Amino acid sequence: MGFPVRVCGFIGRYSDPRVEESIAQLLPLLAARGVEALVTETLSTRAASGPFTPVDERTLAERADLVIAIGGDGTLLSAAGLVARRGVPLLGINRGRLGFLTDVMPQDVVNCIEDAIAGRCELDRRPLLSARLHPGSGAESLALNDIVVQRLATGRMIDFETWIDGRYLNSHAGDGIVIASSTGSTAYALSCGGPIVEPHLDVMVLAPISPHTLSDRPIVVSASSQIEIRLIDRADSRGQVVADGQVVGELAGEDRLTIRRAPEVVTLLHPPGYDYYRLLRSKLHWGRGTPDHQR
Repeated sequence: MGFPVRVCGFIGRYSDPRVEESIAQLLPLLAARGVEALVTETLSTRAASGPFTPVDERTLAERADLVIAIGGDGTLLSAAGLVARRGVPLLGINRGRLGFLTDVMPQDVVNCIEDAIAGRCELDRRPLLSARLHPGSGAESLALNDIVVQRLATGRMIDFETWIDGRYLNSHAGDGIVIASSTGSTAYALSCGGPIVEPHLDVMVLAPISPHTLSDRPIVVSASSQIEIRLIDRADSRGQVVADGQVVGELAGEDRLTIRRAPEVVTLLHPPGYDYYRLLRSKLHWGRGTPDHQR
């Protein structure tokens, strides 16, 4: 990311009035700083409070020095998919619900964008996961949060094996499995009983989804490992592979899925003074009743 920022791109669901409100707040600020604003849809008259250039998503990712994702974590994950191979940093403005990744609150937007333009935000480089289906086209799917293998037919479990670096780990029956990065440990994997992992630890989490066996528990492995999911060939066992919420393919027969750490990273921007543990307390409602001087 070069400073000062000259081109800024917006990603969000523009039909959401809260997203339009944030963009309307920022367009005059960017114009006053000489920063070109790129959007991927035509804004309403109410939101068009300053100049902007409509472009497609690919052009936005190629031209922007900074991408601002406005919405929830799903919006930021979509933006991460656009910029993953281009090294463009992301700033997340929370107009959604929980918001572990979109950590800038609406009331702090103006100050944070000023900091981002001036290069005062904290850079946070997060690793990505890479997934490939075998047999298949060999195409690689990248994910910031997780790769999920889930059952395809409602009411039917899928049977599969997990292998780590070519060594057999376990056989599973259930609704599937989540393979999460440290960043994704607070997403789907957390609801499956997985641990919260500090985002800069170099690990991956394997968390079974509704396992048929109670002893089938989450496990943490090195991020340098290669994880392989092998579907057990049964007539009624079919799975679907999802990367950060986007369907990338199906597993059937004796198909395999390999997952490893990708060489690419995504750079998130945080406001000055960002504190991951303060974020956890805020989102998970920890530390309630603790005197301020002890926090």
